[in-house]
Amino acid sequence: MRRAEAGESITITVSGRPAAVLGPYRRRTWHTFDEIADVLATPTDPGWRAESGTADDHPRDPWDSE
Repeated sequence: MRRAEAGESITITVSGRPAAVLGPYRRRTWHTFDEIADVLATPTDPGWRAESGTADDHPRDPWDSE
């Protein structure tokens, strides 16, 4: 655990086969727009506009007793 805490990744094996990796905890971090721009730049589904009209105009809560 101390080695993993220090930044080392350790492969755990079962009968010589890799089974898991023990490594340092990675804290959540904020990312800049430039780091995620490629994800946001993916094109939209070409059929979304046609399908968007198929939804009810007034969605309702399925758990509402009315």
